[in-house]
Amino acid sequence: MLAPVFLNREQAGRALAVELSAYADRHDTIVLALPRGGVPIGYEVARALRAPLDVFLVRKLGVPGHEELAMGAVATGGVLVLNHEVVRRLRIPESVIGTAAERESEELGRRDRSYRGARPPPNVTGRTVILVDDGFATGSTMLAAVRALRPQGPGRLVVGAPVAAPDTCELLRADADEVICLVTPDPFQAVGLWYEDFSQTTDEEVRQLLSGSDPVPRFPR
Repeated sequence: MLAPVFLNREQAGRALAVELSAYADRHDTIVLALPRGGVPIGYEVARALRAPLDVFLVRKLGVPGHEELAMGAVATGGVLVLNHEVVRRLRIPESVIGTAAERESEELGRRDRSYRGARPPPNVTGRTVILVDDGFATGSTMLAAVRALRPQGPGRLVVGAPVAAPDTCELLRADADEVICLVTPDPFQAVGLWYEDFSQTTDEEVRQLLSGSDPVPRFPR
C-alpha cells in the first residue's frame, strides 16, 4: 500500500516554494500555474516568493475511453504536443487526435474567459517564469506549456511540481532551463496517490486564488 507524501496541494505548494527560494523578491519573477490543480500550488509558491501569480492554460488530450491516459496536450497559442509512444502503441488515428484537440481548444477559450475575464495574459518577455503543477505523470501538459511559452522570449523557464514520474522529470529537462521535482517515486502510477487529499479544484476556487494571490502589486502587462 502506497503512503501519501503530501497532505494536500497547499502543503505541497509550501514545500515546493522552499526549493524555489532563490527566486524570491526578484523583480523579474512570475509564477504561472496550470489550472486547475496547479493553482493552489502556484498560490503558495507565489506567496512565499512574493511574486505575481497568473495561469497558463493547457488541456490534456485523453485517449477516448481511457481519458486518464494522455495522448497529448494543447496549450494557449495553438500549440499541440503529442505523446507519440501512446499514439503509436494504440494506433490512434489523426482524425481522433484532431477532434480531441478542437474540443479541448474550445475549453481553453472558455477557461481563459472564466479565469482572466478581460485581463490580458502576462508579458513574460525577458522574465523568469516559474511554471508549476500539482504533479507530472506523462508530462504532456507541462511540455505543451513550455513549448508554447518559449517563443514569447522568457529570460528563464523554471518548471516545478511536488511529485513526478522519474522519467518525466528527466524528459522535461530537455525543454526547460531548470526542473524541480520534490519527490520522484518509482513506481509512480498516478499523481493523486501521493496526496492524502486530492479533491478536484473548482473554477471558483481558481478565481478566488487568483483574485487574492498578489502579496505585491502586479507588474505592468
